[in-house]
Amino acid sequence: MSPGVSRRGLIGAAGAGAAAAVAAAGAMAASRTEPAAATFRTVPFFGARQAGITTAAQDRMHFAAFDVNPSSTRADLVALLKDWTLAAARMTRGEGAGPIGPLSGPYDAPPDDTGEAIGLDPGNLTITIGFGPTLFTLDGKDRFGLAARKPDALIRLPLFPADALVAGASDGDLCVQACSDDPQVAVHAIRNLTRIAFGRASLRWSQLGFGRTSSTTSAQVTPRNLFGFKDGTASLRAEQTAEIDAHVWVQPGADPKATWLEGGSYLVARKIAMHVETWDRSSMREQEGIIGRTKAEGAPLSGGTEFAAPDFALPGRGGTPVIDARSHLALAHPQHNDGVRMLRRGYNYVDGSNTLGRLAAGLFFVAFVTDPRTHYIPMQTRMASSDRLSEYLQHIGSGLWAVPPGAREGEYVGQALFG
Repeated sequence: MSPGVSRRGLIGAAGAGAAAAVAAAGAMAASRTEPAAATFRTVPFFGARQAGITTAAQDRMHFAAFDVNPSSTRADLVALLKDWTLAAARMTRGEGAGPIGPLSGPYDAPPDDTGEAIGLDPGNLTITIGFGPTLFTLDGKDRFGLAARKPDALIRLPLFPADALVAGASDGDLCVQACSDDPQVAVHAIRNLTRIAFGRASLRWSQLGFGRTSSTTSAQVTPRNLFGFKDGTASLRAEQTAEIDAHVWVQPGADPKATWLEGGSYLVARKIAMHVETWDRSSMREQEGIIGRTKAEGAPLSGGTEFAAPDFALPGRGGTPVIDARSHLALAHPQHNDGVRMLRRGYNYVDGSNTLGRLAAGLFFVAFVTDPRTHYIPMQTRMASSDRLSEYLQHIGSGLWAVPPGAREGEYVGQALFG
């Protein structure tokens, strides 16, 4: 026993240590039985703009197009949009699609939420709703008394050269883009909005997407598409507010009869099949020449880093420009499109294999623009006829929707259209 330390002191110290150990064990037990409340990653649904446009692009997407039932009335359509708005707001908060929830309510009635997202983090879920041209007129008929308020720019996208469109992957009266960092959350959102629409609208087609192919904020690195190249380098970022205003949002006075769309945007969707097996047998020189960028860094072939301005006049072998005038970079660059830019939110997709035993894979291209007549159609017309990359692509789905501005608490999406 050390000098100056009594037996009683040792016993006291031991008792104190034991008490501390018991307290610590109790705390550990409490921490096991009473976990801290989960912190959900959420994006507000209500606001001046719809979320899912300039929002940081999430990892997964479930996109769906709907047709309003022929027997539905204007009142049915308004009621559907109100119900969708409430359900979307709840799901983006991490709640069930309905106020009762997936585990409560009358035992002999269906739950008001399907339940597969119980306990899941919303993963920054956003739900974005758009209106197609056929919602206003179909076969010359003013379906819901909205024809006089149809924007001039809301047209059915033309059939571009080499398009092989499938009706089951194109168009629709309404569209919903659900994006989340959890694929099950995105699927849950579309599943429940489809369930809510029963009797008023039906699902026309849908598409799952993984691995974003564009960045919408400067904090995100440029991702790669299924050809292995960085995609969307020149796409707009949310921080470029002046450029976003000029190229994405519909400005006041753009269309006097469609003031309800001011502050909104237009959503272009294209399902693009990629012939990956053919591409995989192409040399690196061929691949980089077609794209106009290096595969490693994504830099233009004229030199520099990924975000360096390309020099389209720089001579290469034989005196011809090092960046082919028919390369994807050259044809898509704003310099060759009257300065036009887009905000892209595309995703890779794989739908299993086709009848030839090849991957049914590609790019689900999504872009938001202020006017498709100036910001998408002219560029796609040129690219479809001249882009060297077209040899490895086939556009099989297409659609255009007007995306109204956001709803505030107590409102529903698109309310100004019906006012």
